[in-house]
This record gives sequence, C-alpha cells and structure tokens, in this order.
Amino acid sequence: MFDTLSDKFASAFKYIQGKSKITEENIEETLKDVRTALLEADVNFKVVKEFVNAVKEKSLGEKVIKGVNPGEQFVKIMHDELARIMGDANEEINLDRPGIVPILIVGLNGQGKTTFSGKLALHLKGKKKKDVLLVPADTFRPAAKAQLQTLAKQIDVDCYDSDLSLHPKDLVLAAMEEAKKRHKNVVIIDTAGRLHVDEELMGQLKEVKAALEEYKPEVLMVADAMTGQEAVNVSKTFHEAIGVTGIVLSKMDSDAKGGAALSIRHVTGVPIRYVSMGEKMKDLELFHPDRLAKRILDMGDVLTLVEKAQENINENDAESMMKNFQKGKFTVNDFLKQMEMMNSLGSMTSILKMIPGMGGMLKQIGDLSPAENEMKRMKVIISSMTTEERENYKVIKESRLKRIASGSGNTEESVKDFLKKFAQMEQMMGGLSSMMKGGGLPGMPGMPGMGPQKGFRADPNAMQNPFGKQKKKGAKGPWGKGYF
Repeated sequence: MFDTLSDKFASAFKYIQGKSKITEENIEETLKDVRTALLEADVNFKVVKEFVNAVKEKSLGEKVIKGVNPGEQFVKIMHDELARIMGDANEEINLDRPGIVPILIVGLNGQGKTTFSGKLALHLKGKKKKDVLLVPADTFRPAAKAQLQTLAKQIDVDCYDSDLSLHPKDLVLAAMEEAKKRHKNVVIIDTAGRLHVDEELMGQLKEVKAALEEYKPEVLMVADAMTGQEAVNVSKTFHEAIGVTGIVLSKMDSDAKGGAALSIRHVTGVPIRYVSMGEKMKDLELFHPDRLAKRILDMGDVLTLVEKAQENINENDAESMMKNFQKGKFTVNDFLKQMEMMNSLGSMTSILKMIPGMGGMLKQIGDLSPAENEMKRMKVIISSMTTEERENYKVIKESRLKRIASGSGNTEESVKDFLKKFAQMEQMMGGLSSMMKGGGLPGMPGMPGMGPQKGFRADPNAMQNPFGKQKKKGAKGPWGKGYF
C-alpha cells in the first residue's frame, strides 16, 4: 500500500546520494520532498511537521560514522523516526491475566469488524492457544450474526447463539455467563457499526463497556486504512468517548496512501495492534512499526517473511526437496511443492517486497499477475500427470501428452511448452547444485558452502546495486517474456 510513498522517498534521497557529509544545504531539498510526500499520503500535518523537524535535527547533529555513506545514514535516521511516530514496537493484547478476557470490537459501519473478529479468533486460537468464544452483538444487522456463525464454523471456533432482541448490554452479560460455563479464555464481541457522531449509539456502547468493567475489557477499534485522515479523526472520537485500548487497520492490502498508519498512534496515543491484509482468515499480522518503516524505505521485511515461512511451510517437504537438490535431482513434484510454498506465503509481489531492495526491481519487472496466472495454469497441467510422470517427465510421449492435455483442459502445445520450460528449470537447478558442491556460489562470501569461486573479485558497487545490471522490462526469462 505504500508504493507511492516509497517511490517519492526514493526520489527525494537522490539529493544526498554521493555527498561526503550531511549539511543543512544538501538535505534541504530532500526534506522538502519528504514533507510533500507525507502530506500527499494524507499524513496529519502536525505529525509531518514534527517528523521533518526531528529528522533535520538528528541529521545535522549526527557525526557521520567512518566508512558509512552519509546517504545511508540519513535513511537510517528516517527509518528510526518513522518507527517512532508509529509506536516503536509491537504491543499485542495482554492475555496473560487470570479470568476471561472480553474483547469489544467497535468502529463505523463497513470497516471490516465482523471479518476481523473471525481473523482475531483464528490468531488467538492458533498462536496463543486460547479457547475463544465469538459473540454476535450487532442488534441492528441480523445478517452480521449469520456471517459470524459462518466464519466461526470455517475456523472451528464456538459462536454464541445471541438473542438479538435483547439490549446489547444484557446480551453481552449473558454471553459472558455462557463463556464461564464453557471454560473459555477469550470472548470476542462483534458490536454494531455506529457513527461516532451518533450520541445515542455511542451511549449504548458505553453501557456495554461499563457492564464488562469487572473483566477489564480490551476495546479494539477497526479503522479502514483507505480513509486516511478520517480514520484518525474517528479513532480519536471513539477513544475520547469510550476509551479504546488498541487500533486495528483493515484493508491494508489496498492502494491506500498510508496516512492513517503514520498518524493514528501519534494523534490518539492509542497503539496500532493489528493490520488486516486480505480476505482470508489467516490474513492478519501484528503491527510492527519498525518493520513497516523498513517496507516504506524499501529496506525489506525479512523477519516477517521468515515468520510466514515458519508458519506455512511444511518442514518435511522442504527437507525432502533439499535432499533431492543435493543429489542434483529436481522433479515436477518438487516444482509443484515450491509453487505451493510460494502461494502459502502470499502473492509474488508481496513476497518480493519483503526482500531488501526488491521494491525498485519490481518496478522494472512490471506487473507480476501474468506470471501468477501462468503458475496456476501449470498447477492444473501437473494435476493431470501421474506420479510416475511427475517423478520423471521424460516418460511423457505422444499418448500421455494427449491425456494430460485433455485432463487439464489445455492444448497439447501448451503441455509441450510447460515441459520445455520445466526442462530449462531442471537444467538451471542442476547447475546451481554443481556450483554448491564445487565450493559455493560466486559473489556470496561468508556463508557456509557458498564462498567465492577462484578468481572472484569483489564488486565495489555491490552494496549500491546488489542485483547487478537489471534486465529491462519484458526481458525474456525461463517462463516467457516479461515474467522474470
């Protein structure tokens, strides 16, 4: 979602690149562009002013560390300040306390409260090992109860059969009694959407919170990241009215400008606890200000990528593939597992953005959706192949070719094209395996078994351009024009 802001920051940094030291003169233009970029991203103007002043003060007061490029040092200062205004570190809900923890989900209509309730239940059940009860408490929209019941069934979590004719306060108290009987740890209450200017409805919400006071409830407000400054204003009003303990930013995978993420904590004083990134129940992330700051500055987010891999990749499958790879063997089954692993981590674009420096490279590659569509088509072809064919594609002759084409709904030419591309991939993987056995990959010193080859010379520009000379958009790779 921060693509535009990242582009403008990258453009602003050009003024300080190549300078021998940081001075007021050479950062003036950079800070001017940074200020404009933040305002255009719908960041609160007071936050922008404070941020720019802090960056300027720290840059001019900083002694340039010997051997560190002043431009890189300036980016580091920018990163630290971005993280600071968003909250320094992640602050998740405190669940390590005795008794049942009720979590009130509040916010405007259409912000994604019900979907988030399901996502949070799955997160707390899976990662925190909590026994969760979902409670539909939207007495204005009966469909919200049916929606929450469907989500609860999908994620295998209990859902309370709320009596929507009751006052929300009485409904919630009845749900808490039920939670005690079922020995639940956490109760997630999906309240009705309400306008922050509607005094009657806000008063109703205050009553619900007051009724739960003995349980010390958490109050999470779901704000739509696409609404920018409006999300900040609504969060502030809700916090002043009922006392919000955390913010959730929904629709963070949209093309929103990002102003809400960069302003809410600073303006309201309430921490952002979670970000909702998609429609699937697993698409929920803890909000880490330092990691988001890295993404904005195209420094990647390797920690989140590693965490995603640990959660989604089957260790046995990965080990099996590595053994094959070490033997110089690469099968169609291995390739299918690789694609499934990639898919479990998210879209190709989202994965690549977590790798440092890849943001700029993605702009040269262009739209990756054709490559993702091609991978889906390949999966269909592979699903029509037998176990023998997946282990040794060379047994596929004319009759087998016709059967695979017919079974996958593709032409014989398409199947031949896939086999040709796979043969290229097999050859490439075999070459990599041989290089590793021979002492390592060139240009990757310091890693066990991956040291420099004989005659290798370090590239003095490696840090500035770690990927070497880039291919132009549309350059032909093993999967066809414009893919890789």
